[in-house]
Amino acid sequence: MKSTDPLRRAIFLIGRDKIAELTGVAAPESVSRWHQRGVPAKHCLTIQDATDGLVTAYELRPDIFPKPENTRVRA
Repeated sequence: MKSTDPLRRAIFLIGRDKIAELTGVAAPESVSRWHQRGVPAKHCLTIQDATDGLVTAYELRPDIFPKPENTRVRA
């Protein structure tokens, strides 16, 4: 997948329903609304862990989380 949108990549990797389940969001549709409002900071590390670091908290919310020291180069 070549999407530069980190939330879209996370949804592709683990699914919208799984993200909703892991973050305690009642309606999976709410996850899709994060495209407009931004991913809540309290869920970023959960998504990072669930994607095994393929989507980082920094990518989801660079305004809050620092850039990781060892970042992967994405093609």
